[in-house]
Amino acid sequence: MSDAGVSVGGIGAPRAGRIEGMSVEQQPLWVEEPAVRPRLPDPVRIAAVRAVIIVAATLIQAMVAVLCTLAGAWLAFPMVLSSVGSTVLATWGVLDVWVTRQVWNQRNGVVSTPSSTARKLRKERRRARRAARTAERAARIRSADGSGQRLSRA
Repeated sequence: MSDAGVSVGGIGAPRAGRIEGMSVEQQPLWVEEPAVRPRLPDPVRIAAVRAVIIVAATLIQAMVAVLCTLAGAWLAFPMVLSSVGSTVLATWGVLDVWVTRQVWNQRNGVVSTPSSTARKLRKERRRARRAARTAERAARIRSADGSGQRLSRA
């Protein structure tokens, strides 16, 4: 039994994300959607990739140490010692991501959208500055001419 209104595959089945007016043969393989979150800055992304690789290697090394210990192999003791060292290295890698992100935010600032109140205040200040400049310009023209009439080049 299938759910009402849901078709799974088949010849006449509608495809998810189908674009109006295009046949099945013309459909793109995927439809690009905007990213939900902005991309990480390059230094932070590099540190995160490095941390993921180090943590993955540490987990594999710890699993090998456990299996060697259970099997009673001679490699168990060296693997346990190196797993302890790798755990310290993995902790450093994760902290490196956090520190790199904090440093990047301090140096380059956090991009934020201003609130409507802040936008309104900026607009009012801009309008007041513009009015002050216009009044100052008019006062300079009046004082230069003496009669109060505008100067013209023609």
